Amino acid sequence: MSKEIEGYLKLQVPAGQANPSPPIGPALGQRGLNIMEFSKAFNDATKDEIPGTPLPTTITIYVDKSFTFKVKTAPTSYLLKKAAKIDKGSQTPGRESKGSVSIAQCKEIAETKMKDLNANDLDAAVEIVKGSARSMGMEVRD
Repeated sequence: MSKEIEGYLKLQVPAGQANPSPPIGPALGQRGLNIMEFSKAFNDATKDEIPGTPLPTTITIYVDKSFTFKVKTAPTSYLLKKAAKIDKGSQTPGRESKGSVSIAQCKEIAETKMKDLNANDLDAAVEIVKGSARSMGMEVRD
């Protein structure tokens, strides 16, 4: 018989840097979870990632105050900004261009994100990434 789920908690946690400070500590503490246990488990699970990379994490909280968590890949916008070597996207996408990415870089990002994207094949995933780049005000070049 499976455990009864009390709820879910979604956080964006930097890879390898989970600690009891805000926002993680208060979010877990008010739900009665062991903050240090989560921090150790998360840091161990993300030790292969580049430190500081923001990772969307969904924590499943059970009635007995135990938990499981699922870590997704870094956000597409973060990967695009890193590929284009810019700090942030354009304030006015479509009017102002802010950096550029190549189709090869988009394909590389799509391969990384494939398990989290709602795409049937790599070509569709590349189109999703290209759309994200354009909505951030980036130029997609050949």
